[in-house]
Amino acid sequence: MSRSLTARQQNVLDFIVKTMNELGYPPTRAEIARALGFKSANAAEEHLRALERKGAIKVIRGTSRGIRLPAQEPEAANAEGLEESPQGLPIIGEVAAGNPILATEHIDRYCPLPPEYFSPRADYLLRVRGLSMKDAGILEGDLLAVHRTERIRDGQIVVARLEDEVTVKRFRRQGHVVTLEAENPDFAPIEVDLRHQPLEIEGIGVGVIRGGSGQALG
Repeated sequence: MSRSLTARQQNVLDFIVKTMNELGYPPTRAEIARALGFKSANAAEEHLRALERKGAIKVIRGTSRGIRLPAQEPEAANAEGLEESPQGLPIIGEVAAGNPILATEHIDRYCPLPPEYFSPRADYLLRVRGLSMKDAGILEGDLLAVHRTERIRDGQIVVARLEDEVTVKRFRRQGHVVTLEAENPDFAPIEVDLRHQPLEIEGIGVGVIRGGSGQALG
């Protein structure tokens, strides 16, 4: 970090780090403004620019959650040994029952966005089917950017495999029972008793590309 931060800038940085640690992705400008009592998202944007000038964060333009910490460099984020495709991020369409999600036959095409466009970095894009997550802003035909990890926190949006089905839901756990919650009142939650039912987490959602058009959203 090149220069010291003001108390307010430190508050903003602390909130960004806290949000990323708890949810797995950075906050939006509006969320920063609400949490810290700013009058508008523009005030949050000014603090983000100041933090970027001082080297505390990196801001990716054109996306509401485009905030990265300098420590999240590509080589460090690639610690799981996943190879980065020179073609970009693979777009996963229909997933055949029982097959690995990144099997070649599931890849429709590649998106030229770099993995580091998202934070944490994305490993693939999953084409969304249905409207079960519409109230979280994830709609039919969108591409959900997914970071492969098994470290899941309550409240995160996950890609989960239930036997032969892959689904996108919000993760909650209490003891041995996991609840996969939809973000649409028309869909009932799915309860999984880990003592008797298999559940695999394929990753967490770290961003959305609206309608597969290349417009990345938070």
